[in-house]
Amino acid sequence: MDVLHRLAEILEQRKTEAPDKSYAASLYAKGLDTILKKIGEEATETVIAAKDGEPGKIVYEMADLWFHCCVLLAQQGLGPDDVLRELGRRFGMSGLEEKASRKLG
Repeated sequence: MDVLHRLAEILEQRKTEAPDKSYAASLYAKGLDTILKKIGEEATETVIAAKDGEPGKIVYEMADLWFHCCVLLAQQGLGPDDVLRELGRRFGMSGLEEKASRKLG
């Protein structure tokens, strides 16, 4: 099992844990707005790291961003496989073609 799937399993378990015992559980307890705020913060930190041109910092911040995105997925009853399926659907399609298909659907 890969890291994303292990993380998804753990995040599902954290939904039922006490907020004072788990960071993820505390995010779930605080609700969607808090999770979204964290994603925004981590996205901003990732952008800053990229602008600074520090590969290690980019990876570190991207890991934080992915973690919080996985929290959001779990909170919404989704998981990494849902995102991977969507990426698979887009595979082999040009970015312009994919973007145009959004307007139709």
